[in-house]
Amino acid sequence: MPDAKPSPAAPENTPDNVKSGAKSKAKAKPKPKVTNESKLAKLGLRSDMDLVLHLPMRYEDETQIRPISDAGFMGGNAAQVEGLVTACDIQYRPRRQLVVTIADDSGVLVMRFLNFYGSQVKQFAVGARIRARGEIRHGFLGAEMVHPTYKVVEEGDPLPDALTPVYPAGEGLSQSYLRKAIANALKRIDWRDTLSPALLESLELQGFEPSVKLLHNPPPDVDEYALMERTHPAWTRMKFDELLAQQLSLKRAQQARRAKGAAALPVIGALSEAFLKALPFQLTDAQQRVLAEIRADLRESFPMQRLLQGDVGSGKTVVAAMAAAQAIDSGFQAALMAPTEILAEQHFRKIAQWMEPLGVRVAWLTGSLKKKEKEAAQAMIGSGEAHLVIGTHALIQEGVEFSRLGLVIVDEQHRFGVGQRLALRNKGLDEAGRTAGQDSQTVPHQLMMSATPIPRTLAMTYYADLEVSVIDELPPGRTPIVTRIIDQNRREEVIERVHAAALEGRQVYWVCPLIEESEALQLQTATDTHAALSAALPDLRVGLVHGRMKPAEKQVVMDAFTRAEVHVLVATTVIEVGVDVPNASLMVIEHAERFGLSQLHQLRGRVGRGSAASICLLLYQSPVGQVAKQRLMTMRETTDGFEIARRDLEIRGPGEFLGARQSGEAMLRFADLEKDQWLVEKARNLAQMLLQHDPATVEAHLARWLGGREEFLKV
Repeated sequence: MPDAKPSPAAPENTPDNVKSGAKSKAKAKPKPKVTNESKLAKLGLRSDMDLVLHLPMRYEDETQIRPISDAGFMGGNAAQVEGLVTACDIQYRPRRQLVVTIADDSGVLVMRFLNFYGSQVKQFAVGARIRARGEIRHGFLGAEMVHPTYKVVEEGDPLPDALTPVYPAGEGLSQSYLRKAIANALKRIDWRDTLSPALLESLELQGFEPSVKLLHNPPPDVDEYALMERTHPAWTRMKFDELLAQQLSLKRAQQARRAKGAAALPVIGALSEAFLKALPFQLTDAQQRVLAEIRADLRESFPMQRLLQGDVGSGKTVVAAMAAAQAIDSGFQAALMAPTEILAEQHFRKIAQWMEPLGVRVAWLTGSLKKKEKEAAQAMIGSGEAHLVIGTHALIQEGVEFSRLGLVIVDEQHRFGVGQRLALRNKGLDEAGRTAGQDSQTVPHQLMMSATPIPRTLAMTYYADLEVSVIDELPPGRTPIVTRIIDQNRREEVIERVHAAALEGRQVYWVCPLIEESEALQLQTATDTHAALSAALPDLRVGLVHGRMKPAEKQVVMDAFTRAEVHVLVATTVIEVGVDVPNASLMVIEHAERFGLSQLHQLRGRVGRGSAASICLLLYQSPVGQVAKQRLMTMRETTDGFEIARRDLEIRGPGEFLGARQSGEAMLRFADLEKDQWLVEKARNLAQMLLQHDPATVEAHLARWLGGREEFLKV
């Protein structure tokens, strides 16, 4: 039976319910009413089961009251006190605030509210009994709490006999409302366990109902440390269930994909052979192994869904081009989508240079094309005249129809939302749900590429439905990159080093800091740096490239840099991926402490592509925080992308590492992939068994944990 919608809890004094005394001078257009139900929906809480699985992020101990005189010695911890209101004033210095004084037999406490409502002033009438909880600090007027949680009580009102849960909440949703809504939902849901008693015994897990009830209402004798650290058996059950739902969903998506048809692309013909012969280098053993895996997949009549991983500079593009050649040899079109125009253009130039002399028509499609150019490209794609189409997310826009799309390649796949990847895959279907010229319900083969290596733990959890190929070898002749960490105070020395390198015939990247708050600020910094370096290095040609430039302007500068006419290229992070200039052997990254590990590694990968010894200088501004220090030290210690990815996962956690867009609504809320690896293995094994032998349990478990939100796990 589907879970009922959550019924609203009793109304309370929230900002939405407090009426303003001011009269409106003119009739304003009524705003749509924001209900508590819509606020819950914003948090993804649409059913009773959603509410029940909205577990506390922490707990507060409201089971005891401390005398005001003792509470001040709690050493920064929150304390609960109770006293009578002796004064209540609205003060205006230094800013408008509500100041309430309460007292018990041991002392006096000031409560300070910087944001408050008129109704609160009435609550604090002199003589009212207030129970307040917060951190006590010592201010000008003595002991005080700023914005404590509080309630008006009667003398002798009982204290809770369990820890009080604190839930993740959205704007305008109070804890008391959430607690009431969850308490109501707990009374209504179907408590049947999705796992049998025999399974629970073999997995050494406790039941669903006792686990959930304990987490929402922990008894007084609970192991508080285990509860807070999420090592309590109740948490273990929740983590396991969550991981099992994810594994079931991904593996079921894999089964569904295999049940769909795809055009078999078996021909490794004249184009593939000519392309391989025309390459000015030999494929590495790793490239050949990965290519063999992809070729085998493309011969199948169910859609390939393979993730191609490889460190910066490992040669993923040539493998993708070989896969496209196989699709074209087999009479189909291939499409390559990249997240930025500069990266898409790098792919276009490189692949067109390889393939056009062999008779392949390569179309170019991005959002910045003029209308006539765009229409011409769309006509080539629709007629099948274009064998290979390269572009940005413009490929998934309306009006782009493929004639016979057999293979989709997505580069830097983690930078696209799952919805965008789904849209490109569906470009192979016409309105009747058929691939043009093929059987019903067929989809193109899909190859995703990433230069951000995914640690095994993460791949096993988030990519359980993908085959993974790894290019774990760099092409011969690549020189190792030496990384140095340098204080910003030594900037003049760095400029001298840049000058010396340029005079030796080497080229230099100078990357400007990432300024999240403002693209305009980042642009200004790049412009200022360009001006400063031009003045400091008058005998060198200094170029500038940034995100606000038109594609044609950017390309002029990049072409000049490629031809070694520009000695120093000042750039924002637009050069993060795809730029390949073998003569560039020195990179300076300003304010390196502002960048993430993956981005630093990608940027560093722009050098070390030729035979000259390469250096990356990470300029930092003191003082540096602990996390930034860890990142910089990792960059100095290793150039191994997989080791960097592993440390990045440790520092940031899986949510940030992948980006929430990457996995839709499938982010793990409770399990920690580093600490709970043993549970991932158990969940994966059980998922396989249930899918083969117990479809009813699969359905019940997915309905409880995902509630129909599986579509975003499938791409």
